[in-house]
Amino acid sequence: ATAASGLASPVRLTAWRNPRYGVTDMSDELAKAAHHHLPDVETHPPGVEHPSHLLWAIGFLSAAVGVALILGFTIARYPFGFDRQLLLALRQPGNPGTPIGPEWLHHAMIDFTALGGGTVLTSIVVVALGLLAVRRLWLTAGLVLASTLLGSILSAQAKLLFARPRPDLVDHLVEVRGLSFPSGHATNSAIIYLTLALIISQVVPGRRTRAYIIGVAVLLTTVIGISRVYLGVHWPSDVMAGWTIGSCWALAWWSLGAWLRGRVGQRVARAGE
Repeated sequence: ATAASGLASPVRLTAWRNPRYGVTDMSDELAKAAHHHLPDVETHPPGVEHPSHLLWAIGFLSAAVGVALILGFTIARYPFGFDRQLLLALRQPGNPGTPIGPEWLHHAMIDFTALGGGTVLTSIVVVALGLLAVRRLWLTAGLVLASTLLGSILSAQAKLLFARPRPDLVDHLVEVRGLSFPSGHATNSAIIYLTLALIISQVVPGRRTRAYIIGVAVLLTTVIGISRVYLGVHWPSDVMAGWTIGSCWALAWWSLGAWLRGRVGQRVARAGE
């Protein structure tokens, strides 16, 4: 069966399951679902049943960076050497209150950092949930809702656990409050954008479409994190820790989503026999 563009409906997705589940024809599956009064189900299109080597590599790299940062912070509880060097490198020599680059770059970084704020991230999640509800992709919607809510709690608790103060080496170019490690903007943007992209990619046909969605999420997360360092409100290690937490979180929920879709596919196949 061929896949329609965009988010596929739950019924279309049943025809994309692995052949070992016994589904080979769209009309046959529709008849089985109607006969057994089965609820709408969501399985994954070809190519997303198992994590790619790239996702595994990102996961291991993120975990390694996270362990190194946490151990270093636990032992020293002070900014790393590269933290001070990078923060000062982004300011005019001898003038810690003036960032490098043209004026438009300063304004652009303020705009980029807003994309990781609570209002924007919440709005994106609400819009995504509305779209998934309209398409009756309830499993995907549930994964998105649970992952984002629990992820925001994780981010807040991590700040309280480490309790690192904000950088005082340079002037803050935007108003901030609260603790520094890990960066809330970096953590929450990674949790929201990356998790949303990976979960939704499980119900989007087309490798290029999935790659585009994930690529945009990675780009947004990266730019938001860089903006926090440029504006002087976070140490680079704060942002790295946020990226690490968010990446591992997204990969964990991707794995959970893939496992649940596989279970759903097996159950529907058995019910249709």
